Amino acid sequence: MTVTTEFVLRSPSLPLVSIPNSIQVDTIESTHALCLQPDVQIFSARFDQDDKVSEEELLDLDEIMEAELVGETSDKTVYRLTVELEESVSQAFEPDFEGVELEPTTVTTEGWHETKVFRDYENFNAFRKSCEDHGISLDLLSISPDPSSSDNQSEDGLTDRQREALTLAISRGYYESPRQVTAEELAQELGISQPSLSTLLRRGERQLIASSLDSQVPLEMVSR
Repeated sequence: MTVTTEFVLRSPSLPLVSIPNSIQVDTIESTHALCLQPDVQIFSARFDQDDKVSEEELLDLDEIMEAELVGETSDKTVYRLTVELEESVSQAFEPDFEGVELEPTTVTTEGWHETKVFRDYENFNAFRKSCEDHGISLDLLSISPDPSSSDNQSEDGLTDRQREALTLAISRGYYESPRQVTAEELAQELGISQPSLSTLLRRGERQLIASSLDSQVPLEMVSR
């Protein structure tokens, strides 16, 4: 079951983050292939035409090795940038996480805003751990299973809401020892009360156990 994730990566070592910190631009749209080739140095960067970014400004930055103007669209100026990739970034992306980028990376002074699909939540959690092990923090904004892989109630008996709560709990390290997130923090992310979250997790866990054991014990299904 694939999961769609939205998150922000934060680290001064990330490519292109020096640009909005040094040049008067709010955002950069970039495409890259770090998940496919961890030592990639070529980035496509799109700037708003109103920012009037020049090759000279880009080449003045320490991380930019080459800057080539590719062309312009109705509202964007497109550059092909060759960057000096820091070793920690290459190492963070080195394992095969099978992450597919859905939208271009948005680069701001805060870091990289990305939307990616991963094979499953374990794959995403491995990606997050690799990033954090190499000094790149990951702030998860949202995570959801592929709706095409299950209807309101799938073969394992989980409701969509139970699956969402369990998926978030696992991805945020709730079931790790020691726990990396509290129930209160998870409840805030889901926009529900802590007792409601505890109920979702408890009934979801019970349903999964019963399903895996092929139990015939009747379970009360909830709509939340």
